[in-house]
Amino acid sequence: MALIHCNFFSEVLNVCTSMDVILPQQKKSKTWHKTGKHPVLFLLHGLSDDHTIWQRRTAIERYVEAMGLAVVMPAVGRSWYTDMAAGDRYWTYISEEVPARAREFFPLSEAREHNFVAGLSMGGYGAFKLALRCPRKFAAAASLSGALDLVNRIPTYDEDRQREMKNIFGDLSAFPGSLNDLFFLAHRLAKSGGPKPLLFQCCGTEDYLYPHNRRFRDHARNLSLPLCYEEGPGVHDWAFWDRWIQRVLQWLPLE
Repeated sequence: MALIHCNFFSEVLNVCTSMDVILPQQKKSKTWHKTGKHPVLFLLHGLSDDHTIWQRRTAIERYVEAMGLAVVMPAVGRSWYTDMAAGDRYWTYISEEVPARAREFFPLSEAREHNFVAGLSMGGYGAFKLALRCPRKFAAAASLSGALDLVNRIPTYDEDRQREMKNIFGDLSAFPGSLNDLFFLAHRLAKSGGPKPLLFQCCGTEDYLYPHNRRFRDHARNLSLPLCYEEGPGVHDWAFWDRWIQRVLQWLPLE
């Protein structure tokens, strides 16, 4: 297994950017022996972190060592995985350029059944956004303490955070029912005739995002989406995420 730090020039962002990649040994990947390529988990960071945080604050490298699973961890700043109203096109970057570049550099499978995404907090929002908007690209997505209900979350922010969110999403009054609203995306996916990615959602019962997570859970269940929801003691911190990323890895529908 190798941990690789990858710098590259992003044509979408027009800057040099970074991602860290955990690449498994060929002999430990069942997919490799069939296709010559590894299954891959795109693992997303939260609002105040970057692409290095998962390996600094958890034992993710050790957790995936025997799984034959590649892990791609990109950097997106405080973008909310969005083509920003006053900033860079991070949705296009994360949904199109990152997977394409990662596959150029490393032997990663393009097949839907071998592609997964997970993230914490803002990254949980990003993971579900990718799965709900790109259901033909991802077989499964997991949110750990995700900021999933921004329609109800944004109004609680102070003036500075409101201004930041407006720079990202534009007119906040137009946010509900937009392609950045996970509740709308879930409803649209449920009514579609296309594939439905498996969803895993977890949150600590003492987390300040716990009520928001329960609202999204109820919404997804009412739509009969394939959601596995679990909760347990914990707050919005790395003790919770280090424990629950192991549960996410167990849940992933790997061959």
